[in-house]
Amino acid sequence: MFTGIVAAVGRIDAVTPIDGDADSGVRVRIAAPELDLSDVAIGDSIAIQGACMTVVAKVGNSFDVDISRESLNKTIGLDAPGEVNLEKAMRPHDRLGGHMVSGHVDGLGTVTHFAPVGESHELRILAPAELGKYLAYKGSITVNGVSLTVNRVTDQADGCEFSINLIPHTVAVTTLRHLQAGSRVNLEIDLIARYVERMLSAPPTLHCAEQ
Repeated sequence: MFTGIVAAVGRIDAVTPIDGDADSGVRVRIAAPELDLSDVAIGDSIAIQGACMTVVAKVGNSFDVDISRESLNKTIGLDAPGEVNLEKAMRPHDRLGGHMVSGHVDGLGTVTHFAPVGESHELRILAPAELGKYLAYKGSITVNGVSLTVNRVTDQADGCEFSINLIPHTVAVTTLRHLQAGSRVNLEIDLIARYVERMLSAPPTLHCAEQ
C-alpha cells in the first residue's frame, strides 16, 4: 500500500527486454539519487508513476524492476527513459498524508488542459467513461502516483472530465510539471469508492428459511 505522496523523482535509465524480443516484458533500471534506498530490500515494493513494482536488484543509488508486457500495456511512462514519480511502500506507523493507494492502475487518462491559475495550476483530465462513477467532488484520485483532490466532475459522451488544482509544491516536486494537453497519465480510483460500488452492485445475500 501507498499514500500517493511522492517521495522523490527518479529517472528510468535503461529498458531491456527480458527475453530479447519486443513482445516480452522488460527489466527497467531506475536511478533514484534522491530516494533513500538504505531500507529497501530485494522483493520490496516501490510505486513508479503510480504502478506498484517489485525491486529485483539494487546497484548503488539505482534499482531494477521487471515489468510484464501486460503491465506495460495498461500503463504509460514505464517503457522509455524519462523522469518518474517514486514512493516506497507505506509502513503501519507512517502518516497517511494522501489517501490509501494500492498502486494498481485502473486506466489511462488524457490531459485536456494544464495551465497556471493565480499561484497554482489547473489540471483537467479526461478519464475513461467506465471510471466516471468513481469520481466525485472533493473525492480522491491518483494521477501518475500522486494523491490529488477532485474539484469538478463533468460527464461527457467520450468519458468523464475532472479538474484538479495543483499547488506550486506539487508541481515542483513531481513529474506532473511536464504535463501538457494530450499527455497520457496513469489513473487509480479511490479504494473506498471501489468497495462501495461493489457492495451496491452485488446481488442480495440469499438467506435460508428457518426450519
